[in-house]
Amino acid sequence: MTEIPDIPLDPVDAPEPSTSLNFRKRLEELGQMALLVFILASAAFLSAITAMRIAIHGREVTMPNLVGKSVTEATSLLRSRGLVLRVADRIYSELPINVVVRQTPLAGLLMKESQQAHVVLSLGQRQLQIPLLEGNSLRASRIELLRAGLQVGEVSAVAMPDKPADEVVLQTPRPGAGSATPRVDVLVSQGPRETAYVMPHFVGMTESDAERRLDASRLRRKVNYVTAPQWPHGTVVDQTPLAGSRLPAASTIELTIAN
Repeated sequence: MTEIPDIPLDPVDAPEPSTSLNFRKRLEELGQMALLVFILASAAFLSAITAMRIAIHGREVTMPNLVGKSVTEATSLLRSRGLVLRVADRIYSELPINVVVRQTPLAGLLMKESQQAHVVLSLGQRQLQIPLLEGNSLRASRIELLRAGLQVGEVSAVAMPDKPADEVVLQTPRPGAGSATPRVDVLVSQGPRETAYVMPHFVGMTESDAERRLDASRLRRKVNYVTAPQWPHGTVVDQTPLAGSRLPAASTIELTIAN
C-alpha cells in the first residue's frame, strides 16, 4: 500500500499580525493629533475672546490724587496711567498759581485708559473787589465786570411784577466783598408774569354768549360771518385757537358765526 506524503498547505485569508498592529497605531496617532488640534483651537478662541474684551472695555486704572500738585506734575502722573488732563476752570485760591485745586473724578475711582480728568487750577492769591450790579441791566453789568477784570457767571431769571425786565436784582458774591473767583452770579428779573388763559370751547354757543365771555376776560376778538344752513343763525361754528390752547392775554380770538 502506497503512503501519501504529507504536503503542507498554504493558509488562506489568514490575518497578518504586523499589519493589524500598524493600523491600530495609526488610528491612535490620528486621535492624538485631532485632540492636539482641538486644544490649540480652543486656546486660540479663548485668547481671541480675551483680546476682544480688553479692546472693547479697555484697561482700567485708578485715578490718582491730583489736588496740590502742579499742572506739570498732574499731567505727567496721568500720562503714566494712560489718562488725559483737561483744565475745566481757573479760580483764585491760597494755593500757588497753576496748582490743582479740585479734580473730577475724585481720587481712587476706576478709570478707563484715554479718559479725561477735569481739574480746576489756582490763579494764585488775589482778592477782587466786587462792584455793585443790582439795579443795573444785565448788559451794563457785563461791561462793569469786564472793567474790573471779572465776568458774569451763572445767570438765573425769575418773573417779578415790581421789577422791569433784564434788571439785576441779586448778585453773588455781594458788592464790595473780596472774591476768590472771577465770576459773579446774578439773578435777573423777567418783569411781570404775562397773564394767560385757557381757550374755552365756543363752538355751538350763540354769538352774544361768546362775546360776553370774551369781554369778561378782556380778550380781543375778530368775527367772521359765513353761510351755514345746517347751523342756527348767530351760532359759533368755528374758533381759533382751538379749545384748550394756552392763550396769552394779548391774543386775538377769531370766531366764525353762522349767518
